[in-house]
Amino acid sequence: MTTKENPMRKIKIEKVIVNIAVGESGDRLTRASKVLEQLTGQSPVTSKAKFTIRSFGIKRNEKIATHVTIRGPRALSILEKGLKVKEYELKERNFSDTGCFGFGIEEHIDLGIKYDPSIGIYGMDFYAVMGRAGGQRVSKKKAKKAKIGASHKINKAETMKWFQQKYDGVLMTGKPKNKSQGRGGKKKKGRK
Repeated sequence: MTTKENPMRKIKIEKVIVNIAVGESGDRLTRASKVLEQLTGQSPVTSKAKFTIRSFGIKRNEKIATHVTIRGPRALSILEKGLKVKEYELKERNFSDTGCFGFGIEEHIDLGIKYDPSIGIYGMDFYAVMGRAGGQRVSKKKAKKAKIGASHKINKAETMKWFQQKYDGVLMTGKPKNKSQGRGGKKKKGRK
């Protein structure tokens, strides 16, 4: 007797968010939104700065980034384009504890978009939100709202396993350069 896999436990991509953070408003931001529109076929939304950062020359509520949320089969195809640029290699730290993952690419022309000198070259971030069938609706609906059960939540290990099986992906372990300092922090005095 063979055991069937429960179809409600299958992991799927709910949405893919593609973000270009320009760091300033104006002409560069409009050109970045044109790049996103060429890539996705959707009109992008702009994001505003939360605080004023004088050293970066950013004012509060200034438009500094643009992003697009893609769902359905188009999300899979755009995510696959991005993974192809990364050669299906992601670091373990690209995966979050909630089971989502994200990565960045440095040049948008690697995705197959033709280079236009008037637009320039932009880097972008891809972020994939994972879910199960019927999973997130329970916590988001208005009537009879409930928490998602612990067994139905997706964790980091499940998403990494899904990535390796679906895309034949390679996971690289990112180790800190100096173990005593961690992630580039200064060594504390007085400790051995």
